[in-house]
Amino acid sequence: MANEKEKFIDEIVELIGGKNNIQSATNCMTRMRIRIKDESSVDVKGLKELNDVMGVVQAETLQIIVGPGKAKKLTDLLLERYNVSSEDSQTEMTGNQTVTEDWQENKASIKQKQKKGKLKSALETIGGIFIPMIPAIIAAGIFNGFSSLIGTLQGEGTLTGDFWEATRLLFSLIGTGFLGYFSIFTGINAAKRFGATEALGGMIGAISIASPLVELSQLFGLYDADEPLNSILTTGKGGIIGVIFGVFILAKLEKMIRKRVPDVLDLIVTPVATLLITVALFVFIIMPISGIFSDWLVSGLSIIIGSDNTIVSIISGYILSAVFLPMVLLGLHHGLIPIYAIQLDVLGGVSLFPVLAMAGAGQVGASIAIYLICKKVGNHRMKQIIAGALPAGILGIGEPLIYGVTLPLGKPFITAGLGAGFGGAYVMMMQVMANAWGPSGLVAVPLMQADKMIHYVIGIFIAYIGGFIITRLFIKKEDVANA
Repeated sequence: MANEKEKFIDEIVELIGGKNNIQSATNCMTRMRIRIKDESSVDVKGLKELNDVMGVVQAETLQIIVGPGKAKKLTDLLLERYNVSSEDSQTEMTGNQTVTEDWQENKASIKQKQKKGKLKSALETIGGIFIPMIPAIIAAGIFNGFSSLIGTLQGEGTLTGDFWEATRLLFSLIGTGFLGYFSIFTGINAAKRFGATEALGGMIGAISIASPLVELSQLFGLYDADEPLNSILTTGKGGIIGVIFGVFILAKLEKMIRKRVPDVLDLIVTPVATLLITVALFVFIIMPISGIFSDWLVSGLSIIIGSDNTIVSIISGYILSAVFLPMVLLGLHHGLIPIYAIQLDVLGGVSLFPVLAMAGAGQVGASIAIYLICKKVGNHRMKQIIAGALPAGILGIGEPLIYGVTLPLGKPFITAGLGAGFGGAYVMMMQVMANAWGPSGLVAVPLMQADKMIHYVIGIFIAYIGGFIITRLFIKKEDVANA
């Protein structure tokens, strides 16, 4: 297996123009993300024809879709085997390479027609800060969830003894080991993204949660002892937004100062001067302003997402789930990642993610309806695509269903969203909260808070049924016969 993977990596490197054409590489859950020096040297068609390559997307980075788990292993092998710098199970959607090409080519053609504006680029940059942290976010969320579950069962007397207490504390230690220092990791990744020294970026994140902030705030009369969270300046004020913006300023200053400092003094003067100026701006301007923005955002979201009014919850849950995939199609979903992070930072959980996760479930239900229609009209090609892509869709990887089935057909993409809305409405109504965010579908169940897992599962099945029924009602045989 190792030799096969090495051969696979060698083929990829050859097709992308060789080692010298690689600037850096990283990965997300399903994709190898390779930053290319000369895009004209990349043989995209050749990459698509490789076995186990499920898709190729040309965006800010060259994205080679190979599936969950495999993306990380192959990227690590690329970094090690070719000494490439890191920038920021064999899974096949079908047993037929031609079928796989259908959805990936559909996606490529759609993406090529989209214009990348400044807003979209900015959202992609923000998304790029958090993507490398997703494995840790998922792991920390799962361990925190199980720690909470064990604690609940201990309180009920179901679990007793030192073993379970030690297990609870161990799980809590793993969870807080990342989430407790989320700001620091954000600072490091933001620095990497903006071109600053990573350790300095981590220091900005650390400063945002450091206890001396309280003393500094008290000294300048910015601290509210009665309501610490209402202070103009306190630990965590401004949250993730503040850290990202602070590191952005850090990167600009560091580059500007480094240009003006003699080489012999660079190692001492540049970091000291950069930090002094950045931290002064960060503490007294960026954190307070970001804090106000974060408070407004959380308050606004609480009206829509955390409303005690059942009718408001149902309507907002339905709309959010129904429109999420069109947002993904337009590349606007990257803008939701900071909202997840803010909720996790401020509320200790994410209520928006479980609602949006219903969108993929609606695609599953719609695809099942189309599959049954295909059986009646004899469209064996579409049946094969759906049969191969459905397991992945159920597990939360929706691209094959979206780009291979519902989007090319047109109307099912809409009916799937309308059906998904019912699942979103239920999840919002039951106030389902996740300990983290990550893949959707059934694999996201362990990410949910212990007492809400069952409601998340119910929501998924409601979205399946909703997507199925609405698609079955509005899609005619002739819509599928010649697809």
